[in-house]
Amino acid sequence: MGVTRIEDKVRVIESAEGPGCRFEVLEYQELTGSENVALAETLFYAKQAGIRLKMVRITINKAEVVTESGALYFMKGNIEMDSPAGGVTGLARKLVASRLTKEDTFKPHYRGTGEIYLEPTFSHFVLIELHGEEMVVDKGMFFACESTVEVGVKMQKNLSSALMGGEGFFQTKLSGKGIVLLASPVPSDEIIRYTLTGDKLSVDGNFAILRKGEIEFKVEKSAKSFFGSVTSGEGLLQTFRGHGEVWVAPTQAVYDRIAHGGLHSVTGSDSSDTTT
Repeated sequence: MGVTRIEDKVRVIESAEGPGCRFEVLEYQELTGSENVALAETLFYAKQAGIRLKMVRITINKAEVVTESGALYFMKGNIEMDSPAGGVTGLARKLVASRLTKEDTFKPHYRGTGEIYLEPTFSHFVLIELHGEEMVVDKGMFFACESTVEVGVKMQKNLSSALMGGEGFFQTKLSGKGIVLLASPVPSDEIIRYTLTGDKLSVDGNFAILRKGEIEFKVEKSAKSFFGSVTSGEGLLQTFRGHGEVWVAPTQAVYDRIAHGGLHSVTGSDSSDTTT
């Protein structure tokens, strides 16, 4: 009898490699093991809709990585795990960061040689590599990274961004050098990655999910005057200026509207209206 390997069931849809480590997003092509008829029906329609179960594999060779708390599913090899507090000062910083960004206080560190598998999910993932720069992401997006990347807190620089930007006073900040794995609200190919070179990007909504580099974030009126902003129907806009990247997920808001109001909520008209 042959041995079933995970490679026989999945395909790698995204990967990134650094010194002594490799991050891979694995995707199951089909789930056929359910004995529950109702569940099997749900899985069938999920497959028809292109929804696939995913799992992250991190291979390390005398290296160290960090994950979100509770993300581990199983691991194989000579790997040690701990959750360093960093002394009294480090513990205080972690508690504050956890409170402000809704990230877990203690993030496990894995070091050694072997394979780490993170918990399967139908969510989406993106991999990005930092080159000694700073990246700010939406709360809850962080999933794993190389230990050379520091996970911290970014405070909004102005009151308008904090109160009216839709992101709150604090966001998750990632800085340093190395690979970062993020949970994405939409598939990777639905994210638009804008490179700013001193110009401006304005967004009507809070679907800008990431910025990195020297990017200034503010909330501004859509028109020069308050009256113009009100009459234009756009009001306030998230505004990004500087040099770096801004990632936007335009379909995120669409999915949210469909989930709460059905398809008619994105048709541009009220389906309950009738013509007489």
